[in-house]
Amino acid sequence: MGTFTKSFGANGGYVAASAPIIQKLRIINAAMIYGESPTPPVLMQILSSLRQITSTASGLERLQRITFNSRYLRLGLKRLGFIVYGHDDSPVVPLILYHPGKLPAFSREMLKRGISVVMAGYPATPLLTSRVRLCVSAAHNKEDMDRVLRACDEVGELLDVKFSTGSMGGIEPLREGFVASREDDLGGGEKAEPPRWKLEDVIEHGVEDALCQLR
Repeated sequence: MGTFTKSFGANGGYVAASAPIIQKLRIINAAMIYGESPTPPVLMQILSSLRQITSTASGLERLQRITFNSRYLRLGLKRLGFIVYGHDDSPVVPLILYHPGKLPAFSREMLKRGISVVMAGYPATPLLTSRVRLCVSAAHNKEDMDRVLRACDEVGELLDVKFSTGSMGGIEPLREGFVASREDDLGGGEKAEPPRWKLEDVIEHGVEDALCQLR
């Protein structure tokens, strides 16, 4: 299942499956009553896009660029302490905020920094998994990704939406005899620092790590 809207600037979702599954979907899906097939110009637009991507050097370059952008941004957000959904190669990056009231606040703060995000809340998502979507394209470059990471880092601290400890961050060494409790209280007024990366470290190591093969 996928969509041509975001990928090719066309319209319509699609399902690739066996004939029995497609027939079953046509029978039980109420939207089929009012749905229309894509027009020939739209189909030709999709076909031309596929040919451009799969059979030209510029198409391959764009695929490599959007893959890098997606991995770089996702990994950076995770290391900064954000919870991010979806596959590492997906150019649509859902950043989970949970609290519906923080959606407009996050959007306004990002707009102040010259960055537009897509808000998605109830009923488009479950009530408690409100999110913003960062949409990456092959036209973006590393400087753009760094600017987004810097803005998200600032807004995340401002709105307190860094709910993760930071993927692969590595916790600071604890004093001998102390173990971090659920409240992160080590005794004696000490606190365990969340294993999040600093923005400078994320930018410094992001390129090398984003180019590593996924397992």
